[in-house]
Amino acid sequence: MEHYTMNLTLKVWKQKNQNTRGHFETYQVKDISSEMSFLEMFDVLNERLIEENREPIAFDHDCREGICGMCSMYINGRPHGPWHGTTTCQLHMRAFKDGDTIVVEPWRANAFPVIKDLMVDRGAFDRIIQAGGYISVNTGSAADANAIPVEKEKADQAFTAAACIGCGACVAACKNSSAMLFVSAKVAQLALLPQGAPEKKSRVLDMIDQMDKEGFGSCTMTGACEAVCPKEISVDNIARLNEQYLSAVLTIDK
Repeated sequence: MEHYTMNLTLKVWKQKNQNTRGHFETYQVKDISSEMSFLEMFDVLNERLIEENREPIAFDHDCREGICGMCSMYINGRPHGPWHGTTTCQLHMRAFKDGDTIVVEPWRANAFPVIKDLMVDRGAFDRIIQAGGYISVNTGSAADANAIPVEKEKADQAFTAAACIGCGACVAACKNSSAMLFVSAKVAQLALLPQGAPEKKSRVLDMIDQMDKEGFGSCTMTGACEAVCPKEISVDNIARLNEQYLSAVLTIDK
């Protein structure tokens, strides 16, 4: 693949904290390699800003391998940028052309308040997981891996749902800032397995209740969440969640 350099104009959202008004600030970034990742480009920009005694841009990152979900940036109107099924840290600068203007924003959702610049507080997701995203087991020696048979189809579905990295792109893309794709994936990865069956009803009720408390919007099934999910989580999980929720409401012991 041909390697080339480019000059870019970045319009980046700057905001001191959630209690202050934000604004776009324009940066000229020169001699950027097409083989850099998007975050590496931001590293270069920040190094240059520091050398000029200017404030660097705050953004989240950790593993830079598409696993942790930290690299949450809204790039030219799309969470994680133009490449399908890709996190921001996996997005390479060859996705853009020399002379391009790139607009970068944080996730926009009431449940994800801005910490600073491109960083948002996604603690709401953690609290949803704490509400029910676990199974209760007796401690002791580990059971044999094949002690509880699992149908391959369900095992595959659970594994696919468990691929969700909790980045929040689904919320950012949804016109209602709904967290249903995230919650449905986290419910499905446990509910589809026999180990998750004992708490199946209480789990879905508790996690949905916490989701509502956090202020996420309702789901209207436009499919925007699935379209931008870097792990391509299916909206089929939302349908499954709705079915489980209705069943739990009608049958759980009062």
